Amino acid sequence: MSKAWAAGSTRRWRRTRALVLARDGYTCRLRLPGCTGKADCVHHVHGKAITGDDPRYLVASCQACNLAIGEPVLDPTPKAVTQW
Repeated sequence: MSKAWAAGSTRRWRRTRALVLARDGYTCRLRLPGCTGKADCVHHVHGKAITGDDPRYLVASCQACNLAIGEPVLDPTPKAVTQW
Protein backbone atom coordinates (compact mmCIF):
# COMPACT_ATOMS: atom_id res chain seq x y z
CA MET A 1 0.00 0.00 0.00
CA SER A 2 1.31 3.43 -0.87
CA LYS A 3 1.78 6.19 1.69
CA ALA A 4 -1.12 8.05 0.08
CA TRP A 5 -3.50 5.26 1.11
CA ALA A 6 -2.20 4.96 4.67
CA ALA A 7 -4.92 7.34 5.92
CA GLY A 8 -7.60 5.55 3.90
CA SER A 9 -9.86 6.55 1.05
CA THR A 10 -11.92 9.75 1.00
CA ARG A 11 -15.57 10.11 0.14
CA ARG A 12 -14.62 12.34 -2.79
CA TRP A 13 -12.23 9.72 -4.21
CA ARG A 14 -14.80 6.93 -3.85
CA ARG A 15 -17.33 9.06 -5.75
CA THR A 16 -14.79 9.86 -8.51
CA ARG A 17 -13.73 6.22 -8.72
CA ALA A 18 -17.35 5.06 -9.09
CA LEU A 19 -17.95 7.68 -11.80
CA VAL A 20 -14.90 6.56 -13.83
CA LEU A 21 -15.72 2.85 -13.49
CA ALA A 22 -19.32 3.47 -14.63
CA ARG A 23 -18.19 5.77 -17.47
CA ASP A 24 -15.84 3.07 -18.79
CA GLY A 25 -18.41 0.31 -18.38
CA TYR A 26 -16.38 -1.56 -15.73
CA THR A 27 -14.07 -2.67 -18.57
CA CYS A 28 -10.29 -2.45 -18.31
CA ARG A 29 -9.00 0.17 -20.76
CA LEU A 30 -5.30 -0.72 -20.38
CA ARG A 31 -5.46 -4.28 -21.79
CA LEU A 32 -1.91 -5.33 -20.90
CA PRO A 33 -0.76 -8.98 -20.94
CA GLY A 34 -2.50 -10.79 -18.08
CA CYS A 35 -5.51 -8.47 -18.20
CA THR A 36 -8.72 -9.86 -16.71
CA GLY A 37 -10.90 -7.40 -18.63
CA LYS A 38 -13.07 -6.58 -15.60
CA ALA A 39 -12.18 -3.19 -14.14
CA ASP A 40 -12.03 -2.94 -10.37
CA CYS A 41 -9.40 -0.17 -10.14
CA VAL A 42 -8.90 3.31 -11.53
CA HIS A 43 -5.54 4.27 -13.04
CA HIS A 44 -4.06 7.79 -13.03
CA VAL A 45 -2.79 8.10 -16.63
CA HIS A 46 -0.23 10.87 -16.02
CA GLY A 47 0.28 10.32 -12.30
CA LYS A 48 -1.74 11.68 -9.43
CA ALA A 49 0.93 14.25 -8.55
CA ILE A 50 0.46 15.90 -11.96
CA THR A 51 -3.28 15.68 -12.66
CA GLY A 52 -4.78 14.96 -9.25
CA ASP A 53 -8.07 13.07 -9.37
CA ASP A 54 -9.40 14.76 -12.52
CA PRO A 55 -11.65 12.18 -14.26
CA ARG A 56 -10.31 13.30 -17.66
CA TYR A 57 -6.99 11.68 -16.73
CA LEU A 58 -8.38 8.53 -15.09
CA VAL A 59 -9.23 5.23 -16.76
CA ALA A 60 -10.84 2.05 -15.49
CA SER A 61 -8.42 -0.86 -15.16
CA CYS A 62 -8.20 -4.35 -13.73
CA GLN A 63 -5.90 -4.82 -10.76
CA ALA A 64 -3.33 -6.78 -12.80
CA CYS A 65 -2.91 -3.97 -15.37
CA ASN A 66 -2.92 -1.24 -12.73
CA LEU A 67 -0.15 -2.95 -10.78
CA ALA A 68 1.84 -3.74 -13.95
CA ILE A 69 1.93 -0.10 -15.04
CA GLY A 70 2.58 1.34 -11.60
CA GLU A 71 2.83 5.07 -10.90
CA PRO A 72 3.92 6.89 -14.09
CA VAL A 73 5.66 9.70 -12.21
CA LEU A 74 7.53 7.51 -9.74
CA ASP A 75 8.83 4.90 -12.18
CA PRO A 76 12.49 5.78 -12.75
CA THR A 77 13.77 6.48 -16.25
CA PRO A 78 17.18 4.96 -16.98
CA LYS A 79 19.93 7.57 -17.22
CA ALA A 80 23.12 7.12 -19.20
CA VAL A 81 26.26 7.32 -17.13
CA THR A 82 28.66 9.81 -18.71
CA GLN A 83 31.18 10.23 -15.91
CA TRP A 84 32.64 7.83 -13.41
